[in-house]
Amino acid sequence: MSHWAFAAALGVALIASPSAYASSITNRDGTDQKITVIEGNAAADHILRPSATLEGVCSKGCVIRLNGNEKDEYELKGSDVVSIESGYLYYAGPPAAAVPRSGDADQPSEPNAK
Repeated sequence: MSHWAFAAALGVALIASPSAYASSITNRDGTDQKITVIEGNAAADHILRPSATLEGVCSKGCVIRLNGNEKDEYELKGSDVVSIESGYLYYAGPPAAAVPRSGDADQPSEPNAK
């Protein structure tokens, strides 16, 4: 790879990195959900419609409050994928980019394979 191609690839990776490690929240309930995202001293309210996803939040970790209720607070890391179901926040899995795809050359196809 040429130096220019390497530099361009590195630049793209650095630009894409912050959102690659941010959390996402999907509303799987049939009603709107008010979500308060608290990062440090800053708080931001969002209304999440049914089946909608709020992406790119909590890149460095945060606290999520559902429907303004201080008793319904959840701590998220920078890459958590969560969903709201029946008024509660549930862990849905790792970010899609972190899930190995079958057939990846650098991933073993069987446990302990080299």
